[in-house]
Amino acid sequence: MLRIDGISKRFGETDVLSGISADIEQGEFFTIIGPSGAGKSTLLRLINLLDTPTGGSISLDGISIHSDRSLEVRRRMGMVFQKPAVFKSTVYENIALGLRFRHEPESRIKEKVSESLDLVQLGGFEGRKAVTLSGGEMQRVAIARVMVTDPDLLLLDEPTANLDPVSVGVIEDLIIRINREFGTTIIMSTHDMFQGQRLAHRMGVMVDGTFAQIGTSREIFTTPHDRYVARFVGIENLIDGIISSTDGGIATIDAGGVKVQVVTPLSAGNRVTVCLRPEDIAVGLHPDHAESVRNVLQGTVVSITAMGPLTRLTLDCGIRLVAVVTWKAAEELGIEDGSTISASFKATAAHVLPLSR
Repeated sequence: MLRIDGISKRFGETDVLSGISADIEQGEFFTIIGPSGAGKSTLLRLINLLDTPTGGSISLDGISIHSDRSLEVRRRMGMVFQKPAVFKSTVYENIALGLRFRHEPESRIKEKVSESLDLVQLGGFEGRKAVTLSGGEMQRVAIARVMVTDPDLLLLDEPTANLDPVSVGVIEDLIIRINREFGTTIIMSTHDMFQGQRLAHRMGVMVDGTFAQIGTSREIFTTPHDRYVARFVGIENLIDGIISSTDGGIATIDAGGVKVQVVTPLSAGNRVTVCLRPEDIAVGLHPDHAESVRNVLQGTVVSITAMGPLTRLTLDCGIRLVAVVTWKAAEELGIEDGSTISASFKATAAHVLPLSR
């Protein structure tokens, strides 16, 4: 549906986007994840014709958004911004705005505004002053103002960044419903990798103005293309070493004298980085807690950090490892700073990258 081909954007001497390319399918929910300043908002503004690219092209169903049919294309999309934007008028007039620009009859406007209010669960709010609403309610009004025009493409620029957790849940449920029930194609930017994972069919990880990786959430969270993507999606254990031997697809890696075994097609002599998620490491007080697992390392607990219902353990096993256990498990095991502990993980749990990447 949407083709982004080699898009670049420069502000003065600064390159904000560099050769961005992606294809978005009809009805897809696509999230752009990345840190602040990566270029996420700039890309959405370019798609929405709020700015012009320095290079490259964007087309919607084969029509260039900068052709003489740009108004036709622009009418097929709508955008909601990070900060809830409402006008100093009633909720009804806020939502009706786009329909008035399109010269719809008042009877049609009334019908469509009512439908949009029901969609965002704000029925009965027509006469309320929009500026008196809570942040979450204002953001729902902003979404209703876009959806009242029946867009084919909905662009969301970190729509929950300034909201409390309850409002975030309401907005997430709403945009999932819009995508699933109406078939609206959605592109949403977020710096919250887990939000992107919860909502999207596919994700694009943006780094320094380009996509470092595009794929399903499973592909990105389990097989990152490089160390930066691995770090960004929460893979805290990045172990550098050299493959000392291989046997039947199982490689033994020497990481500064510590040996670990992983599944990889790479051959002996390759320098690699082993990517291992904290939740894939099991801990126990004795090595026999994981007799059938290839990798069992003895070490000590360096630090303990509470993370809600979970406990984050930093371990010194000759290599630094981070593991996550429930607080109840940590309590039952009697884990504390300085405890001797056994850490284990399966050879299949690791993802291996050539070190040069």
